[in-house]
Amino acid sequence: MIQILIAGAGKSANHLIDYFLKESIQQNWFITVADGDAKMLTEKVGNHPNALGIVLDITATKDRQALVKQADIVVSLMPPHLHILLAKDCLQFGKHLITSSYISPELKELNAAAKEAGLMFMCEMGLDPGIDHMSASMLIHDINRVASDIVSFKSYCGGLIAPVSDNNPWHYKFTWNPINIINAGKSGAIYLENGNEIHVQYTDIFKQAASLSIDQLGDFVYYPNRDSLDYIDIYQVQGVETFMRATIRNKEFCMGWHALIKLGLTDSVIEYRCKGISNASLMKMIANYTDTSISIAEYVAQLLGISLNSELMKMLHYLDLFSEVDFIDIEKTTAADFLFKILLKKWDMNENDQDMVIMQHDIAYKHKHKTHSVTITLVVYGENKHFSAMSKTVGLPMAILTKLILTKQISSLPSGVLIPTMQQIYKPVLKELAKHQIVFTEKIN
Repeated sequence: MIQILIAGAGKSANHLIDYFLKESIQQNWFITVADGDAKMLTEKVGNHPNALGIVLDITATKDRQALVKQADIVVSLMPPHLHILLAKDCLQFGKHLITSSYISPELKELNAAAKEAGLMFMCEMGLDPGIDHMSASMLIHDINRVASDIVSFKSYCGGLIAPVSDNNPWHYKFTWNPINIINAGKSGAIYLENGNEIHVQYTDIFKQAASLSIDQLGDFVYYPNRDSLDYIDIYQVQGVETFMRATIRNKEFCMGWHALIKLGLTDSVIEYRCKGISNASLMKMIANYTDTSISIAEYVAQLLGISLNSELMKMLHYLDLFSEVDFIDIEKTTAADFLFKILLKKWDMNENDQDMVIMQHDIAYKHKHKTHSVTITLVVYGENKHFSAMSKTVGLPMAILTKLILTKQISSLPSGVLIPTMQQIYKPVLKELAKHQIVFTEKIN
């Protein structure tokens, strides 16, 4: 019986686990799901005859290695910094590894060893990164068959709350790992625009969010995502004049998040003693409140240069930042941890909430001395809090690739530390994703 090890059973794992459980009977697979949360394992694995949930401390080397050794393939949904533990085990025991996270410098160092061992460590195999790489590569390769000069590439993706469940002033709820929202943009961003390298600092990323219109859905904004330049060579579009990978949000979110940064609420370094004090009292410390003749809300409004009745102040009030009746029950905290705890409550999805994933690629290219453009767009809606669009679009690419490997449907399996830009990977994966209603529409301009 084929053994599959899934490490991690969090928000993004539901569709993946469900896919494997459904396939396991027909394929004669046994699924081991390892996570630190026993309750979560029970909810997701239950009493399925071909699956077992195991409570695991991923840093416990002996226990982790025992699971990797008995597996035929490892699928990791662990936090990014923990993939390296499984990768080293996979190298030691000769197992393929699939993750949805960006390639870390530590993982990159294993490339030569993985190649030599004939192992595939496929990273960035989720939504963004993942489906973006596959769909962009397919589009670029299609264009290259008729035109060699791609002059502009812009890729946008966002996990948002669906309009039917959008009922807070931030127009946002958590549909994936919440800590990623707190840390979004902290490393700044680099992209190419009209031949110029543009560097954006964290303090300006959300302030400079630009408009984006999505057919049938309306107006959004986007901000640049990490270092886009790394992907120019990966996508083989050397000579491109504009190249950007970006994140989609509603305009209110970016306006509000820029204000949170300005107020110091995303800082994770300075600690404050806070046992028994109110949210408002802590906000006074974080915002360096000095004018005691006015309230903390008035002080913040002045600091941001906005009116007390503005939409932005309503958004800040919604987070209970100025509350005198909400008290903090821990000894000390950073501003970011304080904010994180509030957002976990305020932005939690209700059981029947639906989320929405949007992805769009805009490409301009020259053919016969004329410039043409093509846009492909993906919109996926979730069913509810547990079977979300985010879980579906992150989990299914990994699950499908795993099946294709185990059923030997991929010719000449590539080896090394990789991302899914090669045709023998993206073509069959995108084909099956379309059967799950994960499909792009194309518009030629």
